[in-house]
Amino acid sequence: MIKLHHCISARSFRPLWLLEELGLPYELVMHPFPPRVHDEAFLELNPLGTVPALFDGEVVMTESAAICQYLASRLPEAGLEVAPDEPAYGDYLNFLHFGEATLTFPQTLVLRYGHFEPPERRQPQVVEDYARWCLSRLRTLAPRLEREPFLCAGRFTAADVSVGYALLLASHVGLAERFKPPVAAYWERLQRRPAFRRALGVEREAALAQGVSPEPAMEMGKAC
Repeated sequence: MIKLHHCISARSFRPLWLLEELGLPYELVMHPFPPRVHDEAFLELNPLGTVPALFDGEVVMTESAAICQYLASRLPEAGLEVAPDEPAYGDYLNFLHFGEATLTFPQTLVLRYGHFEPPERRQPQVVEDYARWCLSRLRTLAPRLEREPFLCAGRFTAADVSVGYALLLASHVGLAERFKPPVAAYWERLQRRPAFRRALGVEREAALAQGVSPEPAMEMGKAC
């Protein structure tokens, strides 16, 4: 069975959401954030000390967008991947990695210097600069989302999961109110998906059952 190591609202939400979309059986192991600080034994499983860490037989993966591509390819009949012979294959790969490399990266600096650093080390200008960076990249999606409900191939795919997680993270750090209308409407569509809602419920229930706070780390960081 697939085993996924996860923290509340971390990048590992991508594969969790996709597992729910696919209906694949899995075991969810919860960790406080960041796992490398709170659970040294985790470093024996994943020397990076990060989530996600996915184990599927002999397969071990730690990159959230790559895991989404891997999982979608496990069950092609679900339609969550775009095959190489489809015209939208290039768009699919581009947006799958756009969600992590282009959208999530600047938000990590917003999180660090707006939430996780002690108050005396926080940098409001860094937070605003990288928030604007993220939002400017999001605006490039608006023309496409004015025409189409999802990012590519005329259907919901793993690329939407990748970008959708970046929108979830943006909502946690207070950027959602600055989304352009087509992006905001797209985010609302994603949140209405039953698998998205199930993933939120599963991570909360698993956290409570395993003695982990169900609150996102960035929410707890606001009180620091």
